[in-house]
Amino acid sequence: MPLLLCLSARAADKPDLTLTGKLDGRDNQTYKLVPFDVPAGVDRITIDFAYSGRDEKTTIDLGLLGPGGFRNNAFRGWSGGNKSRFTVSATDATPSYIVGPIAPGRWNLLLGIPNIREKAHAEYTAKVYFSRNGRIPDLLDEPLRAQAGWYRGDLHMHGAHSDGSCTPQSGKGKVPCPLFVTAQAAAERGLDFIALSDHNTVSQANAVRELQPYFDRLLLLAGRELTTFTGHANLLGSWVPLDFRVGSAGVPDWNTLLRNAARLDGFVSINHPIRLSGEICMGCGWTAKPEVDMRLVQAIEVVNGNDADTAISGIPFWQAQLDKGYRLTAVGGSDDHNAKQWSESRGAIGIGTPTTVVHAANLSQHALLDALRAGHAYVDVFGSKDRSLEFTAKGPDFDAEMGDEVKLAQNTKADFSLKVANVGGGSVEIVIDGRIANVIDQPKIADASRTFAFTWTSDGHRHWLRADVRGADGKLSLIGNPIYVNRVAPAASP
Repeated sequence: MPLLLCLSARAADKPDLTLTGKLDGRDNQTYKLVPFDVPAGVDRITIDFAYSGRDEKTTIDLGLLGPGGFRNNAFRGWSGGNKSRFTVSATDATPSYIVGPIAPGRWNLLLGIPNIREKAHAEYTAKVYFSRNGRIPDLLDEPLRAQAGWYRGDLHMHGAHSDGSCTPQSGKGKVPCPLFVTAQAAAERGLDFIALSDHNTVSQANAVRELQPYFDRLLLLAGRELTTFTGHANLLGSWVPLDFRVGSAGVPDWNTLLRNAARLDGFVSINHPIRLSGEICMGCGWTAKPEVDMRLVQAIEVVNGNDADTAISGIPFWQAQLDKGYRLTAVGGSDDHNAKQWSESRGAIGIGTPTTVVHAANLSQHALLDALRAGHAYVDVFGSKDRSLEFTAKGPDFDAEMGDEVKLAQNTKADFSLKVANVGGGSVEIVIDGRIANVIDQPKIADASRTFAFTWTSDGHRHWLRADVRGADGKLSLIGNPIYVNRVAPAASP
């Protein structure tokens, strides 16, 4: 998978500062301040601490002081000896540490030495990482799984930090649904990742920082749903607060909002674009004016909950953008507002219905968002655990998968392959430029799994080809992303 590896490869972060020191028996049961200076513009500090002497029972505890020490709320936390790595920022902090702005000036790593033997010696090293513009350092985004593969997740849900609710322990009424319940439901569903897309807020960031170590098989993506009077869109990959007030002096239109999101390296998906807007669902449909520059958008939510085969599916909106030459990834999201709904409905609705399945280099936020930007994904409409779709193409000088762009000269042939699994009794559809093409003689899936193939001849012009799978009942089951042929990026919208 050289393409995926290339997309996700990046040099490991280097510390901005490395603080070192030595201790001996004279330091037993004392506190030490290790000063360092934080420049202006830093919005996150991450510390990675190590020391020697553990074999002699040396123990070093950790804390952090901002400018002013213990005065003026500059105390930023104390983890004792239970953490060797921690982070603090205005949106989230490692448990034991306090959320708050990062003031420039003299900070201190606070060391407590409860035990070092009289004749013992120890050395410590503290690597200090400064982050700017909301960037998360690599050591806070280490893959939960290192191998490349197809990872299943849900990119749209709500909990206590917006309008998600569920039944409390008493079974009476509804309460704001804690994030732990949401994550637990996703884990029980067998998902690999979820995005916590509460409306406009990033208050969930601190809960995510606490929960992620516990959910070590479920990646919790940074997210929020930009919720405006003229449309909704998910912004994934950043916890930086963003002014969402489209129509205000600071954010006059969606293009301004999208350009601001791009500065955060965010991944933007327009949600449920064909929904009606009104008192029942305020701003739910996409009615942005002036016309949005779709080059600032990375994805379209083509399935929201169970709307795949309905008049309000996002598929027509998405395909209309593809026909204009835009490169947009199809994704799905449950838009769940009750984390207990999946178990209560026996899996018919709720978290993981639908599922977005992503071909990523590993299970980390960086790798997943890279793969989604590349279009290496499909939508499993009913959120199965095992249905799969792999659509590939081979040409004179390329091997392509879903989302890839290829060049194919006039009268040149390419061989396409579609491999589907666990949709026995269903059928496949090849969609070319928005229309079902009769290029497969026998589209029925006779067995649980089958591979289909066809050869396609280019006319030298721009096209996009993708595949869908319908179940035995005729309903959409899997929705594939396109392979783009001779795509020419459109100019900016008016």
